[in-house]
Amino acid sequence: MSVIDDLRSLILGGRYVPGDRLGEVELAQLLQVSRTPVREALRQLQSEGLVEVTANKGARVIEYPAADLETIFELRARIEGLAARQAAATATDEDVERLHEVAVSLGEHAGRRELDAVYRLNAEFHQELVRLGGSTVLAQSISALVHSPVLLRTYSAFDEEAMRRSVNHHIEIAAAVRAGDPEWAEAVMRAHLFSARASLLGPRKPRKPRKQA
Repeated sequence: MSVIDDLRSLILGGRYVPGDRLGEVELAQLLQVSRTPVREALRQLQSEGLVEVTANKGARVIEYPAADLETIFELRARIEGLAARQAAATATDEDVERLHEVAVSLGEHAGRRELDAVYRLNAEFHQELVRLGGSTVLAQSISALVHSPVLLRTYSAFDEEAMRRSVNHHIEIAAAVRAGDPEWAEAVMRAHLFSARASLLGPRKPRKPRKQA
């Protein structure tokens, strides 16, 4: 693995949480490299939206307010729901088989908690749906949201049940596209993203305590 991959894994794995400072000297010692590749890795992760680099202050893991995270998931649910709807109306048999293969492969890696492969396959699945939708406007709208650090952190926050639910959603979306059912595809995509939101952010409202009998 490269220094970029190592540092990305440390952030996504929770070693460094939002707001934590990322000192070049400390990271170089931890990763057993010089400061130059660490500096280059921080620049790359800044372009990915995982790290914020400020002049005279150094780097830190980027931190998003909860309200912004809510907005990101709401936008993704609406826009990617529409992409799934359009894909169901346009996909060929070959397209459907490819979607299904990616969903199954994602599930296999998820079962082994191989998160790097899960991130890659998840991105491939969602990008394929956007491609099938055939809309440049949709593709541009989704791009900034899909490549946000929210997507990258989400799977790290999943417990076994949430991971299993996510895998099943991908398989069901592929089934809806196979059936040529736009409403089904859109509904599952929206449920998929709202489920991910709950796993990352927790309950949207405080739960009331159970009344004593």
